[in-house]
Amino acid sequence: MRVGLVSALRIFFVLTLLTGVVYPLVITGIAEILFSWRANGSLVELDGRVVGSELLAQKFSDPRYFWPRPSAGDYATVASGASNLSWSSAQLKKAVEERRVHLKTTDANQPIPSELLFASGSGLDPHISPEATLYQIERVAAARYFDAEKRRKLLDLIAGQTERPQWGFFGQPRVNVLRLNIELDRLS
Repeated sequence: MRVGLVSALRIFFVLTLLTGVVYPLVITGIAEILFSWRANGSLVELDGRVVGSELLAQKFSDPRYFWPRPSAGDYATVASGASNLSWSSAQLKKAVEERRVHLKTTDANQPIPSELLFASGSGLDPHISPEATLYQIERVAAARYFDAEKRRKLLDLIAGQTERPQWGFFGQPRVNVLRLNIELDRLS
């Protein structure tokens, strides 16, 4: 019985060392060599300082910027996640109605894209659809006092920032809000 316990402990320590130390170090090394930018958080720098990550939504509330999807965790990575409120929840209905009023444009017939009303599953989704981006153009252009020429350039900017589905068929076209807002400041 003692031999069995010693063997079990040896196996335990060897597997702990392999799966808890060696394997993570090897995978981290491979990621650093092959995908260094992604492995280090895909940090976006502007004028030598980090302004965010391409992989995480940033909180934008200034009308001069495009806004990301709502976040149940207020864009905090520690508390990321969905609200877990059901469709019948009075709290969800209230939150969506508040967002609807906040997002309403002068064109009452223009439907608000649902992704601007409902939070993503993680609460940190950095992308919105081109439709959600186009919905916000009037607010952004008005807040920046864009004339007709600048509005055309803004449309071109959105088209240029629209990412196609991965490998041409995975997912939907999308726009990274942080990257778009950085380019928007350059346009201004």
